[in-house]
Amino acid sequence: MGNGTGDMKQHLEQIDRMKEVIAEMDPAFLDAYSEFSQQAGKPGALTVKEKELICVALGIAAHCTFCIASHVNKAIEAGASRAEIMETALVAVKMGGGPSLAYLTHVIDACDELGAE
Repeated sequence: MGNGTGDMKQHLEQIDRMKEVIAEMDPAFLDAYSEFSQQAGKPGALTVKEKELICVALGIAAHCTFCIASHVNKAIEAGASRAEIMETALVAVKMGGGPSLAYLTHVIDACDELGAE
């Protein structure tokens, strides 16, 4: 659907590289963020999969391609199906309108490139 050039995998690599640079520059900052992220993402009343699907929707609403790549990947790892990811994306469009609709191209690319079934 999108440009099909492996951009989503490249975004994941760029996120990893950014974290390496921040870890060198300010390891305490990265540690604090990582701990916060782990606490917010741990299972509770919602499963990890449900939380990652929410993050997919928020990434779409925020128009953040990096967020979409990361959280589609994590949602797949947590057991989300392509159908669940795409339905989550449609709910995000309900709240975000036309601009969010355009970002579904990135969700489709992420599903394709990252192996959502």
